[in-house]
Amino acid sequence: QVQVAESGGGLVQAGGSLRLSCEVSGRTFNRDDMGWYRQAPGKKREFVAAMSWSGSIINYHGNVKGRFTISRNNAKNTVYLQMNNLKHEDTPIYYCVVAPPLAPDITYIPSDKLWGRGTTVTVSS
Repeated sequence: QVQVAESGGGLVQAGGSLRLSCEVSGRTFNRDDMGWYRQAPGKKREFVAAMSWSGSIINYHGNVKGRFTISRNNAKNTVYLQMNNLKHEDTPIYYCVVAPPLAPDITYIPSDKLWGRGTTVTVSS
């Protein structure tokens, strides 16, 4: 049974940084594409970043490109999202997902069991 667990959310001032972590178990992690989504209250869940299993394909939503960096450590079954120069609009809940679309314009949504429960990021202005 796959388990996806995010951590690292919290309260940060605008312009600050946070690093989110996501540990996956129950899968052959080093063969899984991984991604991050976020969802603000009352809004649809949106693509943030994704990385292929090999690391050769990385994509970001235009709103975070240049500020966020996705990376992975296959030895630790963990994917990271380094978030710099945070803005108030970066404030929703962040979800880690296994086998996501690798680009923001692909509308496929992975099944519920491949998602973590989310970690909350709050950026104060």
